[in-house]
Amino acid sequence: MIVVTQNGDEEGLPHTAAIVQDKLGLPTTVAAFDISLGCSGYVYGIYAIKGFMEAAGLKNGLLVTADPYSKIVDPEDRNTTMLFGDAATATWLGEGATWQLGKAKFGTDGSGAPHLKVSDGVFFMNGRQVFNFALLKVPAHLHELLAESGLQPDDIDAFCIHQGSAAIVDAVARRFEGDPNKFIKDMMETGNTVSSSIPLLLEKHMFDSSWKRVALSGFGVGLSWGSAIIYRS
Repeated sequence: MIVVTQNGDEEGLPHTAAIVQDKLGLPTTVAAFDISLGCSGYVYGIYAIKGFMEAAGLKNGLLVTADPYSKIVDPEDRNTTMLFGDAATATWLGEGATWQLGKAKFGTDGSGAPHLKVSDGVFFMNGRQVFNFALLKVPAHLHELLAESGLQPDDIDAFCIHQGSAAIVDAVARRFEGDPNKFIKDMMETGNTVSSSIPLLLEKHMFDSSWKRVALSGFGVGLSWGSAIIYRS
């Protein structure tokens, strides 16, 4: 089991995954650890747990995303308090799953760290810089991923990207130069729930649809980004 969080239970010690293991009543033979990532964490997490399972010969994995930004966002800062919401998700990975993981690409630019950070326990975001970063990196990253996967934009049924804001989703969809209607936007029920936004979109829109192939992209604090293709087996 992996827990993706940067605002875990307690004060970072013990790791949140150990707390979740105990609360779920899982056996002590479970491997459990945290990954400290924000909005890119779901894409990183599903591939980290896949690799760990394959290396250790494990048949079942549980990826939990939970990042309560309410712990760090200043309620008086309307630039951030109106954007972020708390949420948690759980994704099971195992044998015979309906959806499979395809190719993935990742990136990191630590020089952008000052644009999204916590100082003295309070969250700070330079919204303009984060917007520009998303617009510059995400459409190009998705095109690179499709090219390396031997796919065209028309081969993708939906793009489930991090719901940073309505403006970011719309801008990325326009810059991508494909069908903007394929970019799922759900600000009312999902919104910017950090690493939980992508799995929430999948849970709400993927299982009852006719989608066969979906592109994912998470991006944010780090600066960090990760994109992937998942497909129905």
